[in-house]
Amino acid sequence: MVFDMERLFHGSCHCGAVAFEAVGDLDDGTARCNCSYCRKTRSWGFRVKPDSLRITRGEDHVTGYAFSEGRPEHCFCAKCGVHLFGRGNVPELGGDIVSLQIASIDDASVEELVATPVMWCDGLNDNWWNPPEEIRHL
Repeated sequence: MVFDMERLFHGSCHCGAVAFEAVGDLDDGTARCNCSYCRKTRSWGFRVKPDSLRITRGEDHVTGYAFSEGRPEHCFCAKCGVHLFGRGNVPELGGDIVSLQIASIDDASVEELVATPVMWCDGLNDNWWNPPEEIRHL
């Protein structure tokens, strides 16, 4: 099933302190990675236009973590710890990016999530643009 439609998504953390909205299209694909951070958080995200992300509640509860200088920042709720989105500058992807965490999206249907393509990234070996040999454990 292909939805082929850019639309407004709403998301939030577990405790409700943070809420956001952004325009995106799940048919453009999602990404999963095997790097040490993504593996521990079971990260699964999809990119949206950076200027479409709007925090609608609790911006003061959003905190970030970047595991090294120059890497994208992983943003989460300081109150409940739920990973919300990532943001940073990735020249290979055209510059500034925002990646919403699928788990923080409140209004994506099961059908949309099942149908969205997944790009696997071998971040563990700094081979980001190629899939890792094994993904079943991710």
